Amino acid sequence: QVQLVESGGALVQPGGSLRLSCAVSGLTLDYYFIGWFRQAPGKEREGVSCISSSDGSTYYVDSVKGRFTISRDNAKNTVYLQMNSLEPEDTAVYYCATSLVACGVGYAYWGQGTQVTVSS
Repeated sequence: QVQLVESGGALVQPGGSLRLSCAVSGLTLDYYFIGWFRQAPGKEREGVSCISSSDGSTYYVDSVKGRFTISRDNAKNTVYLQMNSLEPEDTAVYYCATSLVACGVGYAYWGQGTQVTVSS
């Protein structure tokens, strides 16, 4: 059974940092593209970042470029999202998902999400 479990969400002040983790079980992470998504209240889900399975290429939505960093530790079957210089607009539930196809498509497995709230 494939499971993705996100953690690390919290309430943080603007300008602060958080590191989200996505622990994956039931599959070998080496072969999968991993994406981070977020959904704010009343808004559609948005792709935030993705890391490829092959060469570790990374992709970011424009609004987080320079502030967020995605990384993976295949030995631990875990993917991370380091979020710096957080802004109130980053408030959302963050999800991770896996794809065998490519970044941006074919996400088959999803986690349950972790809440990130940026507020003073």
